[in-house]
Amino acid sequence: MKRRFDDIQLGSIELFCLAAETGGFTSAALAAGITPAAVSRAVGRLEERMGLRLFTRTTRSVRLTEGGRAYYEQCRQALTQLAEAEREAMGQQLEPTGALRISMPTTYGHYRILPLLPRFRQRHPGVELHVHLSNRNIDFVEEGFDMAIRVRAQPDSTLVARHLEDAGLVVVATREYLERAGTPSTLDDLAGHECIQFELPRTGRLISWLFTENGEEREIFAESSYHIADDVLGGVTLARHGAGLFQTYRFVVERDLADGTLVEVLPAYGGRSRPFTLLYPHGRHLPLRMRVFVDFLMAERAAWAQP
Repeated sequence: MKRRFDDIQLGSIELFCLAAETGGFTSAALAAGITPAAVSRAVGRLEERMGLRLFTRTTRSVRLTEGGRAYYEQCRQALTQLAEAEREAMGQQLEPTGALRISMPTTYGHYRILPLLPRFRQRHPGVELHVHLSNRNIDFVEEGFDMAIRVRAQPDSTLVARHLEDAGLVVVATREYLERAGTPSTLDDLAGHECIQFELPRTGRLISWLFTENGEEREIFAESSYHIADDVLGGVTLARHGAGLFQTYRFVVERDLADGTLVEVLPAYGGRSRPFTLLYPHGRHLPLRMRVFVDFLMAERAAWAQP
């Protein structure tokens, strides 16, 4: 096989990644024990080879360009794979290490994933967990995430999609609210109620309520004086304090339903759900910390399917 990279080229890639991670040539030089000029020359060799500017340079800082960010993500993954391959070939016991950056919706984070993380860390103490709780879509390359959990994930050929669960929906309210406003018995009755609304983060569009009626799926956009943006758990809090009806995931309010804090409304029209999916970039060899986390979630999801 013809060589594509010599020792200098591989060393330049390592120094480029170090500069990207530390935020500058001087800090990379200190970490590597060389001069800033040597780091600058290494990056310059890469830029000349590819005909691509990797950093935007000013007198005070250097910052990755869009192309530099994409190149860094691929190089970081490749160097991690090389290091793991070397350890494996030497017969060392592999133990996952490093930072794992994952983004997830607030509801799924609080009620599904965050409670599991201490157990994961007990098994893999070398992994640092950086969790981003948000309902907006993230950019893997620009924001440096390793994986994300999303609702209704759109098909993307650059991402691996692993189904976690179809989370059942339920409409809830307090007994006090229902005594005051009446209990709806049909979907048409929703027009006379406060139906707390959640706005989608990216578009500001109100999310529809999903039902089943006479074997057919129905989608309803109800009215309310309450609109919640960004954190859907705000709707649950309002419902718990008697503001009105709210449709949310059953796993969020199962304790409230069990202790009577909230009451299920319109159960005859239930049965709908929304899918949650784990996403991460395609890669022939994932870093070990990602592989063990994916395996961990796939094993845990079986419990979520239990009634």
